Amino acid sequence: MAGGELKGSAYKRVLLKLSGEALMGDLGFGIEQSVIDRIASEVMEVAATGVELALVVGGGNIFRGLSGATRGMDRSTADYMGMLATVMNSLAIQDAIERQGGETRVMSAIKIAEVAEPYLRRRAIRHLEKGRIVIFAAGTGNPFFSTDTAASLRAMEIGAEALLKGTKVDGVYDKDPVKHPDAVRFSRLDYLDVLNQNLKVMDSTSISLCRDNNLPIVVFDFTVPGNIAKVVAGENLGTKVGG
Repeated sequence: MAGGELKGSAYKRVLLKLSGEALMGDLGFGIEQSVIDRIASEVMEVAATGVELALVVGGGNIFRGLSGATRGMDRSTADYMGMLATVMNSLAIQDAIERQGGETRVMSAIKIAEVAEPYLRRRAIRHLEKGRIVIFAAGTGNPFFSTDTAASLRAMEIGAEALLKGTKVDGVYDKDPVKHPDAVRFSRLDYLDVLNQNLKVMDSTSISLCRDNNLPIVVFDFTVPGNIAKVVAGENLGTKVGG
């Protein structure tokens, strides 16, 4: 895949952030294999165009650190458990991509050498330059930081041109569209709009990081087949923040 032409692509290098909950499909917990396989297929389609692609996956389908802390567990302990959940999801996606012929590397922010490489910025960039799909696991390696923040940080470290956040909703709304049929979807937003209106795009730390480094965010519905490739191609999907 290395050196391929960027046919119909708006970006040369991007980071795709997926929520762990999105991997559940219709299940109430865990990983729905058909969902993982579809993601792998779409990621392969994007990589085949020559776009350098990195992924960050949450762990909420297995364990959420914040929810564990609210039930009385020590927050640091809960967050480390959440990091391990992201490693499990990353390995599942790696397996699905490689079964379809792709080449991947899982890079973990915590040392777990038997299943993942340690995260090193220069090595990650080299993997991308060689056409490998890089999956960043274990968040930032620190408690109290979300996988959204990890996605923003890694996107900037590798020089990504955009952070693509795949959700189960087709963009950012002024209120919850599930609860409010009259909710209005935004096509574009400024970083300060998101922060001042407390819009549920990503947490405030990740939005501030993107704002400080002028990294655009595109929020889109990745559950629609083909949407990952479309957003990478620059089609006007979802909501664009900043940039």
